[in-house]
Amino acid sequence: MQKIRIAILGASGYTGADLIRLALAHPAIEIAALAAERKAGQSAQAVWPHFQAAQLPDMATVDTIDWPTIDAVFGCLPHGASQQIIARIFDRPAPPKVIDLSADFRLRDPETYAAWYGAPHAALTLQAEAVYGLTEHFAEDIAQARLVACPGCYPTAALLALLPLVQAIDPQRIVINALSGVTGAGRSLKETNLFTEVAEAVHPYGIGSHRHMPEMEQALGDAAGAVLRVSFTPHLIPMNRGELVTTSVDLANGATVADLRALLATRYADAPFVHLLPEGVAPATRMVRGSNHCVLNVFPDRIPGRALVIAAIDNLVKGSSGQAIQNFNLMFGLPEAMGLEQAPLFP
Repeated sequence: MQKIRIAILGASGYTGADLIRLALAHPAIEIAALAAERKAGQSAQAVWPHFQAAQLPDMATVDTIDWPTIDAVFGCLPHGASQQIIARIFDRPAPPKVIDLSADFRLRDPETYAAWYGAPHAALTLQAEAVYGLTEHFAEDIAQARLVACPGCYPTAALLALLPLVQAIDPQRIVINALSGVTGAGRSLKETNLFTEVAEAVHPYGIGSHRHMPEMEQALGDAAGAVLRVSFTPHLIPMNRGELVTTSVDLANGATVADLRALLATRYADAPFVHLLPEGVAPATRMVRGSNHCVLNVFPDRIPGRALVIAAIDNLVKGSSGQAIQNFNLMFGLPEAMGLEQAPLFP
C-alpha cells in the first residue's frame, strides 16, 4: 500500500501527540512533517519522550514544510491562527486535503463565529465550504470534502447521544452537564491547570458561555428544523483524559425511554465506534480510555416524562484525534476504522 503523507500542525500539544500516536499505528499513513513554531528544530522525542522508538521528523515551522509532497494536513492549532494558515495552504496549487481540529470552521454563520470567538472570520469562502466532521452522521459529505472541521470534544459526545433522538424529545429543553479530564484545557501553562489547583477538586467553567454551545445548537437545530438553545455546563475533573456527558431531556410525541434506546440502537447498529450499552449499565470513562469508542445509554429520570442520556468518550481520541483519523479514512476512501482498532486501556 502506498502511504499517504501527512503533516501535523500544532504537533507539540496534547491533540498533536495523540495524532502522532494513532498515525504511527495506521498502515496507510506516513508522518512527513511535524510543525510546532515554538519547538522548531527540536526532535520529536525531545518534545514527546514517549516516542523514543519511533522514526519521526524533527519539529519544523509551517513555512519550511515541503508542501508539494504533502497529501493531507491535520490542523491542531488555536482558533484564529488555524484559519489563516489553512487559507494559505489552499492558496497553493494542488493543495492537500485538510482535517482541522480547531473551532475555526465548525460554525457556518460568520456572525455567530464572530460573536463567540471575538473576531470576524478571515476565510469566509472556506468557512462556507467546510464539512462538519461528526463522522457517524455526515459520512457521505465527509468522503467528498477537501476541508473537514472536526467537532469539539463536548459536542462530539453530546451530539452522538442526542441527534438520533431529536424527534422523540423536546429539543428546546435540553440540559447538558459534562465532565472532562484536564487535557481538555490544553498544554499551555495556566494557573488554573496546575496540579495543586486541579487535584482533589471539580471546577465548573465556561458557565453559560462555553464556546461549544453554538456548535451543539447548530447541529441539533438542523436536525430539529428549528432555532434552539441548550443549557450546557462543563466541569474540569482531576484526571488526564476522558469525558462523561449527561443530558437531561423531556420526552415528546409519546416516546418512552425504551423508544430512545431503540432509536440509538438502530442509528448506530453499523457504527464501529458507537455502542449502546445493555439496559441499566452506566457509561464510564474507563470503558473507552485511549480508544476511539463512545458508549451510550438511556435511563428514566425520577421526574415523569424526562430521561437521562449519558455518553462517555476519550476527549483526546473520539473527541479529537481519533475522530480526525476516522474522517481522514473516509476522505481517502479507506475503511472507516483503519488504524483505530485499538481496544480501550484498562486498568
